[in-house]
This record gives sequence, structure tokens and C-alpha cells, in this order.
Amino acid sequence: MSDLVSVLAGNTFVVSDTRGDIDTSPVDPTGLFSFDTRYLSTWVLSIDGERLSPLSIDDIQYYEKRFFLVAGPGGVYTNAKVSVMRQRVVTDGFREEIAILNHGEKGVDLTVRLEVGCDFADLFEVKDALTKAGNYYTHVEDDRLVLGYTRQTFHRQTTISATTPAHLDGRGLTFTVSLAPKQEWITELRVVPTMIGPGGRTLPLGSEWDPNWAGRDMKHDLKEWIEDAPRLECDWDPLRHTYDRSLIDLAALRFTAPTSMGGSLPAAGLPWFMTVFGRDSIYTSLQALPFQPGLAASTLRELGIRQGSRLDDFRDEDPGRILHEVRFGETVAFEERPHCPYYGSADATPLFVVLLDEYERWTGDAELVRQYEYEARAALNWIDVYGDPTGNGYLSYQPRNRTTGLENQCWKDSPDAISYRDGRIPGFPRATCELQGYAYDAKMRAARLARTIWNDAAFAERLENEAADLRTRFNHDFWIEDRQYFALGLDADGSQIDALSSNIGHLLWSGIVDDDKADAVVRHLLSRELFSGWGVRTLATSERLYNPVGYHVGTVWPFDNSIIAWGLRRYGFAAEAAQLAAAILDAATYFHGRLPEAFAGHDREWTRYPVQYPTACSPQAWSAGAPLLLLRTMLGLDTSGENLVVSPALPEHIGHIALLDIPGRWGRMDAFGRGSVEVGGDR
Repeated sequence: MSDLVSVLAGNTFVVSDTRGDIDTSPVDPTGLFSFDTRYLSTWVLSIDGERLSPLSIDDIQYYEKRFFLVAGPGGVYTNAKVSVMRQRVVTDGFREEIAILNHGEKGVDLTVRLEVGCDFADLFEVKDALTKAGNYYTHVEDDRLVLGYTRQTFHRQTTISATTPAHLDGRGLTFTVSLAPKQEWITELRVVPTMIGPGGRTLPLGSEWDPNWAGRDMKHDLKEWIEDAPRLECDWDPLRHTYDRSLIDLAALRFTAPTSMGGSLPAAGLPWFMTVFGRDSIYTSLQALPFQPGLAASTLRELGIRQGSRLDDFRDEDPGRILHEVRFGETVAFEERPHCPYYGSADATPLFVVLLDEYERWTGDAELVRQYEYEARAALNWIDVYGDPTGNGYLSYQPRNRTTGLENQCWKDSPDAISYRDGRIPGFPRATCELQGYAYDAKMRAARLARTIWNDAAFAERLENEAADLRTRFNHDFWIEDRQYFALGLDADGSQIDALSSNIGHLLWSGIVDDDKADAVVRHLLSRELFSGWGVRTLATSERLYNPVGYHVGTVWPFDNSIIAWGLRRYGFAAEAAQLAAAILDAATYFHGRLPEAFAGHDREWTRYPVQYPTACSPQAWSAGAPLLLLRTMLGLDTSGENLVVSPALPEHIGHIALLDIPGRWGRMDAFGRGSVEVGGDR
């Protein structure tokens, strides 16, 4: 992705090369995408039959880019006579202004051609190189080029128009341009992707779902978003830059789903995951609570509306289960993929309850907790009934759709992510350790809600007793005594899946770890086997499947580390949390403030910079949220009744820090701190 340029606004995005061109192969993540369909697969600008050569790109905002180019082949530009500027803005489709300037002393006659093509590929077809089953059409009507695709009732269309006269044909637009010396020619192109429903009803994407979209001022919208968040003042400039980048990326990833009543929740990441993900949206909302609490409210509403209600093996759906992923493309419409929605996640359901409680603790919005009492109770019932297929009292998963569903239904969901130390892959069901922590936390938090808001003291007591029993059993069954850490999970026989992994840090966050085991867990997290110097690896170097560039078997995930740091603070390890925060924030400086989904797990002493993971999403929601949660952990922000608690433990090099106008049940308050924790690493 490093040589590609993205422009996005929620679910609609354009990925091009550095010229602004889209010239894709079937499996490239380039094109204009919206609601999981590629509405442009070719968008190539040429002058007199020659492609343009890039000079620079002006990164104006996430929704707007400007490309500076010259006519002719690449090389040393000693005397370019014609230059080109392409300014692209994404809205509910995109607009592109093309300006051509004649710098010469003589007039020029130019043939400007924009080659256009639409393959209408479903995002799964792009990822998996699948073939299309429907029919294409192209025609010109009323000075517009119309390209479409139909397959039974599935109908998608792209309409392209220009503000200056052009010759339109089935493959693009041609402009005849005559420029006097020093003269400029400008045209604006408008690309509108459309769903066409029954009876020919057209649904321009974006405006149909969001009642506030029409006439939306993107610049003003972003300004309001940033002004609504707390203001950061800090002696260490890279942290300010990373903070600003995180807020902007979260703004870019805001997604309005058809059932979200106009509210925005975070899409997971560009390019593959620009949609609602249960786990990702929940975690990002948790990270962003002290900064943009509205994301949590929208996430809870959307996931509550789509909560599972039946038994469906194809979608791995159960009553009370919170979805994993929603898609809107062709493969889902024809049930070639189960994502409408797909429920193959074992952690989103307890995390839904965790977010509901944390949202109320932070905002004081008891009304939303009352509105979603039924959904929370259904989620808790799912944990005990459907989430425990073996009946051993542990939350585990066993995929029922083994063809197009997910094998691993925890956050490390790649096929080799869960293994024994010797590299063997366990059978099903699998009860990973962090799932038990989430279940424990969900019950403890729901008990608070039951006692204080739902007025059900008996239910609260029952949940607390169940949580206490789970904690006792967990600390016995998952603890590997001779190695002094918690197993990655239990297999179908109840035997320990004994790999050492970052999952043990999530246990600290959940609070399920007995106090007498916390020191050993922290020692492992910061050991050379797990801690690279840039962050905690997903899998320890001592394990057979460790790979520093393996997706979940050795890379460093910023989101993962932010949750681990939160857990360290929960158990009183403030200096260790500061050390971890410093490592991740240092890494962010090498990514221009934008943390990727993951980066390689190489030792910091081997590389003076974190090594890019080749296919990481960027921007990615819970990576954008990681610096926000790290700020929370470094400042020790928490709630106590109606009050904001501040207990700073900052890395020394950060110096003075102020987070001003933090929203919460207290209204708006400020937090201050000064760096006092000495941490390692080169700076």
C-alpha cells in the first residue's frame, strides 16, 4: 500500500497510483469502492496518447488529494511545457478537477483522454480472484457515460459526467483542448456510484443512508469533529502530531450504516475492511471514549439492532450473539459469503456488554443502558449457553460454517494464530484465554448495571457469583505453573494450548488475573521473548510458529499493545505501562504519526525503525485509536462516581502534557501530567 494513494470518506474510497490513475488487475485493491463494490476499475488520464508522470502529491485532507503531473514520459524534466493538476474529493462518489497549464511561448493543441472501466467487483472477488456471473452494459445518455452491471435483482451503476464538452464513447471521455501561451484549461468530472433497487429506484450511495449527507461540508465537518475532541498540549511534538493524525483518521473512517439512524461508527480499515466489524468497532469505541464518546453510542445501537436472533449455521448465528462483520456486495446478496451479517466472533458478544458499561461509566447516559437491557441480557445468556458448546463453563468457539466462515473466532483470526508451543494446531472447540477474561469482565460490569440501573439486585448477585467462580477456575486451569504464565487456551480435551502470547496482557485488562500471578505475567510481557522494544509481539520468539512478519504469530499490533497498557495500569504497573506506551508512540513517528494495523516483530536493537508489515491496513480504526488509549493510560484517566480521576505516569521525554476539555459525565474537565518515568529506546 505504500506506493498507493487513498482518498476516503467513510465507506466510499478511492485507491490509485501516484499519478491518480486507476489501472487495476482483478486482485488489486485499487479503484473506487462503496459498500463493498468496485464502481471504477479503470480511470487513466493521458495527453496525446501518453500517460502522465507524477511530480508530487498534496495531501490536503483524508477526503481530498491533489496530484501534480507533467505530460510525457518519466525522467529528468528540464523543460516541461505542459503541467497537469488533478484535485480529487470523495463524497458520495467523487469529484475530480483536471487543470492543464501551457507554460510555453506557443499555443498547443492537445487530445486529453480519460479511459474509464467498471468491473463492479465485489470486495471478496477482489481478494479471492473470483469471476463475475452477471452482465455488463454501457451507454451514453444526456452527455453522461453510464456503465452498469446486473445479476438478477442485483443492479449497480456508475455515471460519469464532465463540466466541459467531451466526446463520450463506451470506454471513456475525450476532450479536444487548444491552449494559448500561459493559458489554463479546467474541467470537473463527477462520478456517481448508484445502487438500483426494485422498480428502478436509484439510491446514490452516501446520501440515502445519512440524512445529513446532502450538502455536507467536509471541511466544516472535520473542523467540528476536531474541535469537539479534547485539545492536547505537549512538550513532545511527535505526540501532538500522532494525536492529530489519530483524530483525523477516525473521522475518515466514520461509517453510516443503513440501520444506524444517521449516527456514525468506525469502519475497521482501508482497503479491505471498510464496514461494520463488531470487535473492531467496539474496541475503537472503547479507545476513543474520553475523546469522541458518540462513536460508542452509535456502535452499541448498530450492533444491538443486528444482534443474532436465530440458529443459522451458514452465518454462525445464535440468539444473543453480536455480529462479526456486515457486507453489502454481490457475493453476500447471493449467499456465496455469509456476511449479511456474519456472526463468527466469540469475543464481540462479551465486549458489547463491556462497552455498554464503560460508556455509561464515562458519559452517565443511563437511558441508553436502559434501552439496551434486553440486548445485554441476551448477550450474557449467549456466553453461558451458546458460547459454551462443551459445557465446561468456558467461553469457546467451534465454527459451523467450515467453507466460507472463520476458523479462529477470536481477535487473532488467521488460521495459524492459535497453536501449541511446538507448532501443532489444536482442534475445536478452542477456549482462548482472553475470551475468559472478557466473559468475566462482562459479568462484573453487567452486575453493576443490574444493581444501579436495571434495579435487579438478584441478577447482579448471580452474575458476581458466576464471575467469581470463573475467575477461580480460570486461574487454576489456564495457569502453567512451571512456566509461570497463562496458556493461550484450552483445547477440546481441556488440555492447555501452551504457547506464550500477547493474549495474557488482555487478561490484565479484564481483571481476571489473581494478584499473586500478575508480577509473573508482566515479566513475560516485557521479556525479550515478547517485547521487541517497539511493542509486545503477538507470539513469543520462543514458540515454534514465531514469525516476525506473520500476521498474528510475531508481529506487533498497536491496538493489542494499547489494551495491554490499559491492563498494566489496572494492576498498578504504571511505569511498565509508560514504557509500553513510549515504544508504540516512538514507532508512530516512523509512520508519520499514523500507526498501521501491524508492523514486524524484529528486535529494536536490529533496526533503528519499525519494519513495515507488507499488507497492513492503513488507516485502520483500532490502530488510530491506540494513541488515544495510550494517552488515557499515561494520564491514568478513569471515573469515580461523577468525577474524573487523573493519576499520571508519563515517560520522561514527553515532558509536560495537558489534555483539555475532556468530555464525560462531569461535563468538560482538564488533565495534566509531567514526564517522570525513565524508559529505554533511542530517540
